[in-house]
Amino acid sequence: MIPILSLWLPILVAAILVFIVSSILHMVFKYHHKEFRQLPEEESTLEALRQAGVTPGLYHFPHCATMKEMGSPDMLEKYERGPVGLLTVMPSGTPAMPKLLTLWFLYSLLVGVFVAYVTGRTLGADAEYLAVFRLAGTIAFMTYGLSQLVDSIWKGAPWSATAKGVSDGLLYALVTAGTFGWLWS
Repeated sequence: MIPILSLWLPILVAAILVFIVSSILHMVFKYHHKEFRQLPEEESTLEALRQAGVTPGLYHFPHCATMKEMGSPDMLEKYERGPVGLLTVMPSGTPAMPKLLTLWFLYSLLVGVFVAYVTGRTLGADAEYLAVFRLAGTIAFMTYGLSQLVDSIWKGAPWSATAKGVSDGLLYALVTAGTFGWLWS
């Protein structure tokens, strides 16, 4: 068993490397860009949302307050007529990229902490590279990759977009696994 504080270096280096790899994927290859489409009649739709007083938050439409209401003839008709969806409204203004990137880096550090915790409790200091790689990679993939499936299951994201997120997660997991294997005690 290895104390988690002894694994600070692989936690930090893995987070830095994942941050760099994700930056390359999103800024150089830009293959996630095609996942997003423009709203039809964007300006009039945005004006209608402004006029309705939509504020930052999560919206589900058509909205029903109870499960009983979900089965009512009126609600069933609204579902059939469509559209049906989820809408995330963020605060107005230019996206706060420094804040978002900082949160992403902190998330990567958190993943590293959990990888270190489980791996450090499971393997000894004398563990071989491949054993560390397998365990660290599995834990990291469960966090970075499998978490993407929720978007298609519950939020209606296209499976093609989720598949890209899972493949990104696999790459981040491999980077994390390699880092932990390399810097293991």
